[in-house]
Amino acid sequence: MKKPDTMMNQPESYSYFHALRVYVITSLRAISRNPSSIVFGFIFPVIFIVIFGFIGNRTLNLTIGMIQNDSQENPMMEMLSHIDQIKLVRNLDDVALTEKLRKGEVDALMRVEKADSGYVAHIQTSDASPNGIVVLNMLRGLTAQANLLMMQVQHVPLAIAHTTIEGRRYKTIDFILPGQLGFVVLSSGIFGAAYLLIALKSRLVIKRMFATPAPKSVILVGEAIARMLFALAQVSIIVLIGKWVFGFTLINGWVTLLMMLLVCLIALMVFLGFGMIVSNIARHEQAVPPIANLIVMPQFLLAGTFFSIRVFPEWLQPVCHALPLTYVNDALRKIAFEGAGFADVGFELMVLGVWGVVVYAVAVKLFKWE
Repeated sequence: MKKPDTMMNQPESYSYFHALRVYVITSLRAISRNPSSIVFGFIFPVIFIVIFGFIGNRTLNLTIGMIQNDSQENPMMEMLSHIDQIKLVRNLDDVALTEKLRKGEVDALMRVEKADSGYVAHIQTSDASPNGIVVLNMLRGLTAQANLLMMQVQHVPLAIAHTTIEGRRYKTIDFILPGQLGFVVLSSGIFGAAYLLIALKSRLVIKRMFATPAPKSVILVGEAIARMLFALAQVSIIVLIGKWVFGFTLINGWVTLLMMLLVCLIALMVFLGFGMIVSNIARHEQAVPPIANLIVMPQFLLAGTFFSIRVFPEWLQPVCHALPLTYVNDALRKIAFEGAGFADVGFELMVLGVWGVVVYAVAVKLFKWE
Protein backbone atom coordinates (compact mmCIF):
# COMPACT_ATOMS: atom_id res chain seq x y z
CA MET A 1 0.00 0.00 0.00
CA LYS A 2 1.38 3.38 -0.98
CA LYS A 3 2.21 5.66 1.94
CA PRO A 4 0.51 9.05 1.89
CA ASP A 5 2.69 11.91 0.89
CA THR A 6 3.27 14.05 3.98
CA MET A 7 3.74 17.10 1.78
CA MET A 8 0.07 16.82 0.79
CA ASN A 9 -0.79 18.05 4.31
CA GLN A 10 0.71 21.46 3.53
CA PRO A 11 -0.07 23.94 0.77
CA GLU A 12 2.34 23.77 -2.10
CA SER A 13 3.11 27.47 -1.78
CA TYR A 14 4.01 27.23 1.90
CA SER A 15 7.45 28.56 2.78
CA TYR A 16 8.95 28.74 6.25
CA PHE A 17 10.83 31.91 5.35
CA HIS A 18 7.70 33.50 3.91
CA ALA A 19 5.85 32.82 7.16
CA LEU A 20 8.81 34.16 9.13
CA ARG A 21 8.93 37.33 7.04
CA VAL A 22 5.21 37.94 7.48
CA TYR A 23 5.49 37.43 11.24
CA VAL A 24 8.48 39.78 11.53
CA ILE A 25 6.68 42.54 9.61
CA THR A 26 3.53 42.08 11.68
CA SER A 27 5.49 42.14 14.92
CA LEU A 28 7.40 45.28 13.90
CA ARG A 29 4.12 47.04 13.18
CA ALA A 30 2.77 46.02 16.57
CA ILE A 31 5.92 47.20 18.36
CA SER A 32 5.98 50.55 16.57
CA ARG A 33 2.32 51.15 17.42
CA ASN A 34 2.81 50.30 21.09
CA PRO A 35 3.10 53.55 23.12
CA SER A 36 5.24 51.91 25.82
CA SER A 37 7.80 50.86 23.21
CA ILE A 38 8.15 54.45 22.02
CA VAL A 39 8.16 55.97 25.51
CA PHE A 40 10.62 53.57 27.15
CA GLY A 41 12.60 52.85 24.00
CA PHE A 42 13.09 56.39 22.70
CA ILE A 43 11.61 59.21 24.76
CA PHE A 44 12.88 58.32 28.25
CA PRO A 45 16.47 57.55 27.17
CA VAL A 46 16.61 60.73 25.07
CA ILE A 47 15.29 62.79 28.01
CA PHE A 48 17.96 61.36 30.31
CA ILE A 49 20.65 61.99 27.70
CA VAL A 50 19.55 65.60 27.21
CA ILE A 51 19.47 66.28 30.96
CA PHE A 52 22.84 64.72 31.73
CA GLY A 53 24.30 66.07 28.50
CA PHE A 54 23.59 69.65 29.53
CA ILE A 55 24.77 68.98 33.09
CA GLY A 56 28.02 67.54 31.78
CA ASN A 57 28.69 70.59 29.61
CA ARG A 58 28.61 72.96 32.56
CA THR A 59 31.79 74.27 34.16
CA LEU A 60 32.19 74.59 37.91
CA ASN A 61 30.99 78.03 38.99
CA LEU A 62 31.45 79.28 42.54
CA THR A 63 29.36 81.88 44.34
CA ILE A 64 30.87 83.92 47.18
CA GLY A 65 28.81 86.29 49.29
CA MET A 66 30.69 89.46 50.26
CA ILE A 67 29.85 90.75 53.73
CA GLN A 68 29.83 94.53 53.68
CA ASN A 69 32.41 96.50 55.69
CA ASP A 70 34.77 99.42 55.26
CA SER A 71 37.43 97.37 53.43
CA GLN A 72 35.71 96.76 50.09
CA GLU A 73 38.75 97.70 48.01
CA ASN A 74 41.53 95.19 48.73
CA PRO A 75 43.89 92.80 46.87
CA MET A 76 41.62 89.77 47.47
CA MET A 77 38.61 91.45 45.88
CA GLU A 78 40.76 92.57 42.99
CA MET A 79 41.94 89.01 42.28
CA LEU A 80 38.49 87.44 42.57
CA SER A 81 36.88 89.98 40.27
CA HIS A 82 39.11 88.77 37.40
CA ILE A 83 38.12 85.06 37.70
CA ASP A 84 35.24 84.21 35.35
CA GLN A 85 34.11 81.13 37.29
CA ILE A 86 33.48 83.13 40.48
CA LYS A 87 30.35 85.16 41.08
CA LEU A 88 30.52 87.76 43.86
CA VAL A 89 27.26 88.64 45.63
CA ARG A 90 27.55 92.14 47.11
CA ASN A 91 24.05 93.62 47.21
CA LEU A 92 22.67 91.75 50.27
CA ASP A 93 22.99 92.38 53.98
CA ASP A 94 24.68 90.02 56.44
CA VAL A 95 21.46 88.31 57.56
CA ALA A 96 20.34 87.52 54.01
CA LEU A 97 23.78 86.22 53.03
CA THR A 98 23.95 83.99 56.11
CA GLU A 99 20.54 82.53 55.29
CA LYS A 100 21.65 81.82 51.70
CA LEU A 101 24.76 80.06 53.04
CA ARG A 102 22.63 77.85 55.30
CA LYS A 103 20.49 76.88 52.30
CA GLY A 104 23.49 76.23 50.07
CA GLU A 105 22.55 79.02 47.66
CA VAL A 106 26.04 80.51 48.03
CA ASP A 107 29.20 78.45 48.47
CA ALA A 108 30.94 80.67 51.01
CA LEU A 109 30.87 84.06 52.72
CA MET A 110 33.90 86.33 52.89
CA ARG A 111 34.61 89.42 54.94
CA VAL A 112 37.92 91.21 54.37
CA GLU A 113 39.20 93.39 57.21
CA LYS A 114 42.13 95.76 57.40
CA ALA A 115 44.83 94.62 59.82
CA ASP A 116 48.11 96.09 61.02
CA SER A 117 50.13 93.93 58.65
CA GLY A 118 47.72 94.08 55.72
CA TYR A 119 44.35 92.36 55.27
CA VAL A 120 42.60 89.34 56.83
CA ALA A 121 39.94 87.42 54.88
CA HIS A 122 37.36 85.75 57.14
CA ILE A 123 35.75 82.80 55.33
CA GLN A 124 32.54 81.02 56.32
CA THR A 125 31.35 77.79 54.70
CA SER A 126 28.43 75.44 55.30
CA ASP A 127 27.77 71.73 54.93
CA ALA A 128 24.84 72.74 52.73
CA SER A 129 27.24 73.47 49.86
CA PRO A 130 29.85 70.85 48.91
CA ASN A 131 31.76 73.53 47.00
CA GLY A 132 32.65 75.37 50.19
CA ILE A 133 35.89 73.44 50.59
CA VAL A 134 36.73 74.21 46.96
CA VAL A 135 36.35 77.94 47.65
CA LEU A 136 38.46 77.69 50.80
CA ASN A 137 41.32 75.85 49.10
CA MET A 138 41.24 78.22 46.13
CA LEU A 139 41.41 81.29 48.40
CA ARG A 140 44.31 79.76 50.32
CA GLY A 141 46.20 79.28 47.07
CA LEU A 142 45.45 82.81 45.89
CA THR A 143 46.50 84.24 49.25
CA ALA A 144 49.79 82.35 49.25
CA GLN A 145 50.56 83.45 45.69
CA ALA A 146 49.70 87.07 46.43
CA ASN A 147 51.85 87.11 49.57
CA LEU A 148 54.88 85.85 47.64
CA LEU A 149 54.41 88.51 44.97
CA MET A 150 54.00 91.34 47.48
CA MET A 151 57.04 90.17 49.44
CA GLN A 152 58.96 89.98 46.16
CA VAL A 153 60.05 86.41 46.84
CA GLN A 154 61.74 85.05 43.72
CA HIS A 155 63.01 81.70 44.99
CA VAL A 156 60.83 79.42 47.11
CA PRO A 157 61.97 76.17 48.75
CA LEU A 158 58.91 74.24 47.52
CA ALA A 159 57.17 74.75 44.19
CA ILE A 160 54.81 72.87 41.88
CA ALA A 161 55.68 72.15 38.25
CA HIS A 162 52.58 71.26 36.24
CA THR A 163 52.42 69.71 32.79
CA THR A 164 49.44 68.57 30.74
CA ILE A 165 49.58 65.45 28.58
CA GLU A 166 47.42 64.89 25.53
CA GLY A 167 44.23 62.97 26.15
CA ARG A 168 40.50 62.83 25.53
CA ARG A 169 38.19 64.45 28.04
CA TYR A 170 35.81 61.91 29.54
CA LYS A 171 32.50 63.76 29.44
CA THR A 172 29.35 62.95 31.39
CA ILE A 173 27.62 61.88 28.17
CA ASP A 174 30.38 59.30 27.56
CA PHE A 175 29.29 57.54 30.76
CA ILE A 176 25.54 58.12 30.64
CA LEU A 177 24.75 57.20 27.02
CA PRO A 178 26.09 53.60 27.10
CA GLY A 179 24.10 53.07 30.29
CA GLN A 180 20.95 54.25 28.53
CA LEU A 181 21.62 51.85 25.66
CA GLY A 182 21.89 49.05 28.19
CA PHE A 183 18.60 50.09 29.76
CA VAL A 184 16.92 50.18 26.34
CA VAL A 185 17.87 46.59 25.45
CA LEU A 186 17.11 45.43 29.01
CA SER A 187 13.57 46.83 29.07
CA SER A 188 12.89 45.96 25.43
CA GLY A 189 13.98 42.36 25.86
CA ILE A 190 12.26 41.61 29.16
CA PHE A 191 9.05 43.62 28.93
CA GLY A 192 8.66 43.17 25.19
CA ALA A 193 8.97 39.39 25.18
CA ALA A 194 6.93 38.92 28.36
CA TYR A 195 3.98 41.04 27.25
CA LEU A 196 3.94 39.56 23.77
CA LEU A 197 3.96 35.90 24.80
CA ILE A 198 1.33 36.48 27.50
CA ALA A 199 -0.89 38.28 24.96
CA LEU A 200 -0.47 35.56 22.33
CA LYS A 201 -1.38 32.86 24.83
CA SER A 202 -4.35 34.67 26.38
CA ARG A 203 -5.82 35.56 22.98
CA LEU A 204 -5.32 32.01 21.66
CA VAL A 205 -3.16 33.25 18.80
CA ILE A 206 -0.64 30.48 19.36
CA LYS A 207 -3.36 27.83 19.41
CA ARG A 208 -4.65 29.13 16.08
CA MET A 209 -1.17 28.96 14.61
CA PHE A 210 -1.09 25.25 15.40
CA ALA A 211 -3.70 24.84 12.66
CA THR A 212 -1.41 26.47 10.10
CA PRO A 213 1.55 24.88 8.30
CA ALA A 214 3.92 27.29 10.08
CA PRO A 215 6.02 25.60 12.78
CA LYS A 216 5.83 26.96 16.31
CA SER A 217 9.41 28.19 16.11
CA VAL A 218 8.26 30.94 13.71
CA ILE A 219 6.78 32.77 16.69
CA LEU A 220 9.96 32.81 18.77
CA VAL A 221 12.38 33.36 15.90
CA GLY A 222 10.20 36.02 14.29
CA GLU A 223 9.76 37.89 17.56
CA ALA A 224 13.51 37.79 18.22
CA ILE A 225 14.27 39.18 14.75
CA ALA A 226 11.63 41.91 15.10
CA ARG A 227 13.01 42.96 18.50
CA MET A 228 16.54 43.00 17.08
CA LEU A 229 15.57 45.24 14.17
CA PHE A 230 13.68 47.60 16.46
CA ALA A 231 16.61 47.67 18.90
CA LEU A 232 19.01 48.52 16.05
CA ALA A 233 16.86 51.55 15.22
CA GLN A 234 16.62 52.58 18.89
CA VAL A 235 20.34 52.31 19.57
CA SER A 236 21.35 54.02 16.32
CA ILE A 237 19.07 57.03 16.88
CA ILE A 238 20.15 57.45 20.52
CA VAL A 239 23.86 57.22 19.67
CA LEU A 240 23.57 59.69 16.79
CA ILE A 241 21.69 62.19 18.98
CA GLY A 242 24.40 61.87 21.61
CA LYS A 243 27.12 62.27 18.99
CA TRP A 244 25.75 65.26 17.09
CA VAL A 245 24.18 67.18 19.98
CA PHE A 246 26.46 66.47 22.96
CA GLY A 247 29.70 65.24 21.41
CA PHE A 248 29.46 61.61 22.53
CA THR A 249 32.78 59.90 21.81
CA LEU A 250 32.76 57.34 18.99
CA ILE A 251 36.49 56.78 18.91
CA ASN A 252 36.54 54.92 15.59
CA GLY A 253 33.44 56.42 14.02
CA TRP A 254 31.08 54.08 12.20
CA VAL A 255 33.16 51.03 13.10
CA THR A 256 32.60 51.79 16.77
CA LEU A 257 28.87 52.23 16.18
CA LEU A 258 28.63 48.87 14.43
CA MET A 259 30.49 47.15 17.27
CA MET A 260 28.16 48.76 19.82
CA LEU A 261 25.15 47.56 17.82
CA LEU A 262 26.47 44.01 17.85
CA VAL A 263 27.01 44.09 21.62
CA CYS A 264 23.46 45.40 22.06
CA LEU A 265 22.09 42.55 19.94
CA ILE A 266 23.96 39.99 22.04
CA ALA A 267 22.60 41.59 25.20
CA LEU A 268 19.08 41.67 23.74
CA MET A 269 19.18 37.93 23.11
CA VAL A 270 20.06 37.35 26.76
CA PHE A 271 17.31 39.65 28.03
CA LEU A 272 14.73 38.06 25.71
CA GLY A 273 15.38 34.87 27.65
CA PHE A 274 14.50 36.70 30.87
CA GLY A 275 11.31 37.87 29.18
CA MET A 276 10.39 34.29 28.31
CA ILE A 277 10.83 33.29 31.95
CA VAL A 278 8.60 36.14 33.11
CA SER A 279 5.91 35.20 30.56
CA ASN A 280 5.75 31.67 31.97
CA ILE A 281 5.59 32.78 35.60
CA ALA A 282 2.96 35.49 35.10
CA ARG A 283 -0.61 34.26 34.73
CA HIS A 284 -1.90 37.39 32.99
CA GLU A 285 -0.66 40.71 31.59
CA GLN A 286 -1.27 42.61 34.84
CA ALA A 287 1.19 40.33 36.62
CA VAL A 288 4.03 41.11 34.21
CA PRO A 289 5.22 44.50 35.62
CA PRO A 290 5.82 43.41 39.25
CA ILE A 291 7.57 40.21 38.20
CA ALA A 292 9.62 41.85 35.44
CA ASN A 293 10.64 44.73 37.70
CA LEU A 294 12.20 42.26 40.11
CA ILE A 295 14.72 41.66 37.31
CA VAL A 296 14.81 45.10 35.70
CA MET A 297 14.99 47.51 38.65
CA PRO A 298 18.02 46.00 40.47
CA GLN A 299 19.98 46.12 37.21
CA PHE A 300 18.71 49.59 36.34
CA LEU A 301 19.89 50.93 39.73
CA LEU A 302 22.98 48.81 40.48
CA ALA A 303 24.59 48.05 37.10
CA GLY A 304 26.30 51.41 36.55
CA THR A 305 23.57 52.96 34.42
CA PHE A 306 23.77 56.46 35.91
CA PHE A 307 26.87 56.36 38.12
CA SER A 308 29.87 54.19 38.76
CA ILE A 309 29.52 51.02 40.79
CA ARG A 310 32.38 52.30 42.96
CA VAL A 311 29.99 54.71 44.73
CA PHE A 312 28.17 51.78 46.35
CA PRO A 313 29.29 50.21 49.65
CA GLU A 314 31.92 47.51 49.26
CA TRP A 315 29.54 44.79 50.47
CA LEU A 316 27.11 45.66 47.66
CA GLN A 317 29.63 45.83 44.82
CA PRO A 318 29.86 42.02 44.33
CA VAL A 319 26.10 42.03 43.72
CA CYS A 320 26.56 44.78 41.13
CA HIS A 321 29.26 42.77 39.38
CA ALA A 322 27.00 39.72 39.21
CA LEU A 323 24.38 41.49 37.08
CA PRO A 324 24.47 40.97 33.29
CA LEU A 325 23.65 44.62 32.54
CA THR A 326 26.89 45.63 34.29
CA TYR A 327 28.90 43.85 31.61
CA VAL A 328 26.80 45.28 28.80
CA ASN A 329 27.47 48.82 30.07
CA ASP A 330 31.17 48.14 30.61
CA ALA A 331 31.62 46.68 27.14
CA LEU A 332 29.81 49.58 25.46
CA ARG A 333 31.89 52.19 27.33
CA LYS A 334 35.17 50.47 26.51
CA ILE A 335 34.29 50.18 22.83
CA ALA A 336 33.01 53.76 22.50
CA PHE A 337 35.65 55.67 24.46
CA GLU A 338 38.73 53.44 24.57
CA GLY A 339 38.41 51.94 21.10
CA ALA A 340 38.39 48.41 22.51
CA GLY A 341 37.90 45.49 20.16
CA PHE A 342 35.93 42.33 20.77
CA ALA A 343 39.04 40.65 22.12
CA ASP A 344 39.40 43.44 24.68
CA VAL A 345 35.82 42.96 25.90
CA GLY A 346 36.03 39.18 25.68
CA PHE A 347 35.47 38.76 29.42
CA GLU A 348 32.30 40.87 29.33
CA LEU A 349 30.97 38.91 26.35
CA MET A 350 31.85 35.61 28.04
CA VAL A 351 29.86 36.59 31.15
CA LEU A 352 26.89 37.50 28.94
CA GLY A 353 27.24 34.13 27.21
CA VAL A 354 27.16 32.30 30.54
CA TRP A 355 24.08 34.26 31.58
CA GLY A 356 22.47 33.40 28.24
CA VAL A 357 23.05 29.67 28.69
CA VAL A 358 21.62 29.73 32.22
CA VAL A 359 18.63 31.90 31.31
CA TYR A 360 17.59 29.88 28.26
CA ALA A 361 18.03 26.62 30.15
CA VAL A 362 15.52 27.90 32.70
CA ALA A 363 13.27 29.38 30.00
CA VAL A 364 13.10 26.11 28.05
CA LYS A 365 12.33 24.22 31.26
CA LEU A 366 9.45 26.54 32.14
CA PHE A 367 8.17 27.36 28.66
CA LYS A 368 4.59 26.41 27.81
CA TRP A 369 2.85 27.14 24.52
CA GLU A 370 -0.54 27.50 26.18
